[in-house]
Amino acid sequence: MEKRVYSFAPGPAVLPLPVIEEVQRDMLCLPGAGASILEISHRSKTFSRIIDQTEANLRKLLSIPDNYRVLFMQGGAFLQFAMVAMNLLRGSGKPADYIVTGTWSTKAIKEAKTQGTANVAWDGKPDNFKRFPKQNDLNLDADPAYVYMCSNETIQGVQYQTEPATGGAPLICDSSSDILCRPMPIEKFGLVFACAQKNAGPAGVTIVIVRDDLLQRSADDLPSLLSYKTVAENKSLLNTPPTLAIYVVKLVTDWLLGEIGGLEKMAEINRHKAKLLYDVIDASDGFYQGHAELDSRSIMNVPFRLSNTDLDAPFLAQSAERDLCDLKGHRSVGGCRASIYNAMPVEGVQLLADFMREFREKNK
Repeated sequence: MEKRVYSFAPGPAVLPLPVIEEVQRDMLCLPGAGASILEISHRSKTFSRIIDQTEANLRKLLSIPDNYRVLFMQGGAFLQFAMVAMNLLRGSGKPADYIVTGTWSTKAIKEAKTQGTANVAWDGKPDNFKRFPKQNDLNLDADPAYVYMCSNETIQGVQYQTEPATGGAPLICDSSSDILCRPMPIEKFGLVFACAQKNAGPAGVTIVIVRDDLLQRSADDLPSLLSYKTVAENKSLLNTPPTLAIYVVKLVTDWLLGEIGGLEKMAEINRHKAKLLYDVIDASDGFYQGHAELDSRSIMNVPFRLSNTDLDAPFLAQSAERDLCDLKGHRSVGGCRASIYNAMPVEGVQLLADFMREFREKNK
């Protein structure tokens, strides 16, 4: 078997090894099904049990209240940027407020403007998206259709620590890159969505958690697959769902509940992993420079630069020689970025931290 490396890619991202091994064992023939998960009908009793258990796992992990629906959709977060506005903004007669904290919320407001009026409640671009706003920074409408946020910006490495107050307006959250990394107060949100390929599973399925009352905002003239209400009424089976991807989400959530012991424990592990890297950056006397401000730092994505940019290429080449891969930063921020999602083992992060110290000592 090919040797596995430690991939710090931002997504699709590393999956738990026990999950991959179980997928490998079941790929030829799912126990009790007589066929592969790739081959069984989405209308079969076997798949019904899989999708029901996946939802039950998510409800348990996130303490999802009974008045919320869990939907399994396709199209990734990018489709949700438009769907949120199609269902909740279009025809509302109100504007929506967008808290623009990085690349993904910037893309989201662009899509929303195709459906109605979307206001910028705060924009972090002047400071190169280094922080999240304080409550008193927000310029919210008196009665918006909703307030939109992205809880973790993968490229800039900034993450919300507390949810903004919205004065009763529904709070909509793109949680694609940090869902399941820590407990989440779902009851504070009207709708949460997350493409799976960061923390919850493989690319191909998007999880949407939506409060019952918001389903009624879906206009009857929306195309069926673009209506939250219609998808909910059909229990995510209006068309053939991404069966394999949902099956892997089930296995990932099984792993979180079983081997990890829940999201409190996962959060503890994630904070430890992030601290390993931030401690190296902070103790490097400027050799490494973090992007995010201290109180906005993400525990999922750690972007950093080398003060001497001539060392970028040697750093990336030598880290790859140690099987520490996919560390190149996004072009808008530059430098390097370590994405350390749930499935990245502590030992992988420790090896990266050790390498960073060693590289500094040789090149300072």
